[in-house]
Amino acid sequence: MSKKSAKKGIESLKKQIEIHKNKLRKSQEEGNIGLVNYYEKEIKHFEQAIERLEHRIMPKMKRKKKLL
Repeated sequence: MSKKSAKKGIESLKKQIEIHKNKLRKSQEEGNIGLVNYYEKEIKHFEQAIERLEHRIMPKMKRKKKLL
């Protein structure tokens, strides 16, 4: 995956997080616990995916330092 496509992926994931946060608020207001749990897990997975993509576009020297 190139850096350009990784950056686009990060932008896309951030948009998905915002959409899911709005749906999470709506589910909390309605009291739907099942959906609340689902959206919290989805947001967590999106944030982890962003971290992986950000790690991928880091220069190699910084990546090695971060692992230590």
